[in-house]
Amino acid sequence: MTNDDIPIGRRVARWRVRRSMTQQMLADRLRRSKSWVDKIERGARTLDRYSVIQELAHVLRVDPEVLLGQQRPTPAGTPDGVDDIRAALARYDTPPAQTTEELRRQVGYAWLTYQHAHYGQLVRVLPGLLDAAQGARSAELLVQAYRITSSLLVKLGEADLAWLAADRAMAAAGDAPILAATAAISVGQALRAQDRDRLALAALLPAANRVLPPSTHSGDQEGGDRTAREPPDHEGQGDHRGRAVGGTLLLQAALAAAGCGEHHRADELADRAARIAAGLRGYDDTHRTNFGSIAVDLARVVVAAQRGDADEALQRHVTVIRREAWRRLPAEHRGAYLVDVARAYLQVGDLRGAARALVDADSVAPAEVRCRPLARTVIAEIARANPAPAGVTRLATLVGLTR
Repeated sequence: MTNDDIPIGRRVARWRVRRSMTQQMLADRLRRSKSWVDKIERGARTLDRYSVIQELAHVLRVDPEVLLGQQRPTPAGTPDGVDDIRAALARYDTPPAQTTEELRRQVGYAWLTYQHAHYGQLVRVLPGLLDAAQGARSAELLVQAYRITSSLLVKLGEADLAWLAADRAMAAAGDAPILAATAAISVGQALRAQDRDRLALAALLPAANRVLPPSTHSGDQEGGDRTAREPPDHEGQGDHRGRAVGGTLLLQAALAAAGCGEHHRADELADRAARIAAGLRGYDDTHRTNFGSIAVDLARVVVAAQRGDADEALQRHVTVIRREAWRRLPAEHRGAYLVDVARAYLQVGDLRGAARALVDADSVAPAEVRCRPLARTVIAEIARANPAPAGVTRLATLVGLTR
């Protein structure tokens, strides 16, 4: 039986199992009954509304065309090798094989590969890096290796595996406050990728408050008391690296709050991050946060789009990309942001604007558009227009979508 011959209900069941969901879990996320899901999967109920198929696809984190049997279940540009990363995460007793200095060089190379959005290359590098990092028993380098792994897996639509890598980073960090805070960034990103924004917020905000000076705390507290959040003396309130990590956690928390529908809280968290960014000048970004005023401004665009105010988001976008700091951001950051902007253009029905944002993203970081399931969904929606905007037809062909 070919993929086209498989009933859509069976495809739904297969992807539900692949995403480690029960019928009840899927029903809860769709706000429907378990009986409804069961009937869909058995073919007793017909899926004849595209909007419902889109909703199912969103929860299952696949393209609608996958459920319809109109394309391969993995993006044409998705790098092979995720199974090798999974196998590396499953290995626990890896003997040390190289010096710490050599491992540090490899971790630095992996970060640069990620920031340049060379995801295919990074997929091939990570299994060996994970083996080496686990063998070296260096908490700092092991946390970084797990963070890189988690970030890449989020990009490739493997959010469950990304959460595992992020959780490993948190465990490896132990009692080191800044290391644990950097690991919490990955935890929050992985949870947000699973549409678990409230859990992400619960993880991110306390982590931020633990590493930021009490003077930066607002009345928006999440667990614990203020006295427990005083940074350790060896970190220091003036430690810019700690502040950059804390600011990044606040931005992630703002995005999570917006995903929960807590829009006022999201704005407050972004404001806190902005105040921290205003005090940072030329710090050494040891923990690869890319934090600063420009990161805050980009996050504000995404927050505005998430609360449904696409007009405000796009007004902010036009201003922010004119700044010199925008051009200094890593390709990965700019490409991912432009995909979010394309979604904002779709909110206001501006298909040409959405197409321009995607084409720009492809020129900055091709893998952001050609490897990510999220970007493919946006491409598919734009490509359905008749005629499709210039540039999108080419992208649709490149990623294996057909009209």
